[in-house]
Amino acid sequence: MKDVDHALEKTIRGGRLSVDECLTLFEEENLIPLGLAADRVRKKYHPDSIVTFIIGRNINYTNICITKCRFCAFYREKGHPEAYLLTKDEIFKKIEETLELDGTEILLQGGLHPDLTIDYYTDLLRSIKANFDIHIHSFSPPEIVHISRISGLTIEETLQELKNAGLDSLPGGGAEILADDIREHISPNKIGTQDWLKVMEVAHNLKMPTTATMMFGSVETFEHRLKHLEQIRNLQDKTGGFTAFIPWTYQPGHTALGGETTGAFDYLKTLAISRLFLDNIPNIQASWVTQGAKIGQVALAFGANDLGSTMIEENVVRATGVSHRMPKGEMIRVIKDARMIPAQRNTFYGILKIF
Repeated sequence: MKDVDHALEKTIRGGRLSVDECLTLFEEENLIPLGLAADRVRKKYHPDSIVTFIIGRNINYTNICITKCRFCAFYREKGHPEAYLLTKDEIFKKIEETLELDGTEILLQGGLHPDLTIDYYTDLLRSIKANFDIHIHSFSPPEIVHISRISGLTIEETLQELKNAGLDSLPGGGAEILADDIREHISPNKIGTQDWLKVMEVAHNLKMPTTATMMFGSVETFEHRLKHLEQIRNLQDKTGGFTAFIPWTYQPGHTALGGETTGAFDYLKTLAISRLFLDNIPNIQASWVTQGAKIGQVALAFGANDLGSTMIEENVVRATGVSHRMPKGEMIRVIKDARMIPAQRNTFYGILKIF
């Protein structure tokens, strides 16, 4: 039996892939067996063929950022004519619009603003909770570390204060590739691998669930992607706090890093391998935001069981020139056309409504 066949059989039977076995899968050129195996493993976690989505909005409260990542087209320096910081009223209006569309979640995510201390964030969170019944899934690990440094607090103190003010859970943004040689090349001013993992571990210990992400397709190798997946799996073994894993592809448009767009073949392969390797994370999310609705639909046969947020608003990927839309009705149609059952969920993957 070939090494690839042996590895796929092992994971289908419920065995855990080793790092070497996973590297063998990355080097495999035949995509279909990977997809078939990932789909069989997906059915173990989700045997009823329900595919979930959440109605939510990304509110990018500021584009002012001091990290100047080479892969980012969204940030602006303070004083730039396009730099902004949303007012509280502007944020409230976006939340009202989200609730009118049956939304249940907002994702506040912005640049690392040089002047905003924790008082800004706790005041904003308390104001939102005082006025709206909505889940706040917000602030990536780089934002948490930045807030802690500018406020003279530890990461644990920062997360505890934000939680006390109304923060419900954390997104996995800012992970990119968890390998410091890659991070030093594409985002030299951003936090390192260990800081990203530390924020997630502290959040999990404070009973704050988080998601995990991976942005791939810039300058990393398969070994780097594997290193990323291994660290996510190891932390999940330790804490159990990740609710989902979301791999998405680097978009080179309007960035200092430049390069080529990752194709659907590489995307689907990496998605399938993520499903096979991360045997301790129940949900794998397809990235229609970067791949579009059609590849997002195909991803449901390569291990994904969730299409993520309807993203009533999204600005970071759009800044690269890539703009896909997926309102609720389109989300339901895409899932039904894939012969699966659409269901709206909450942030913790609880089913709210089946269509």
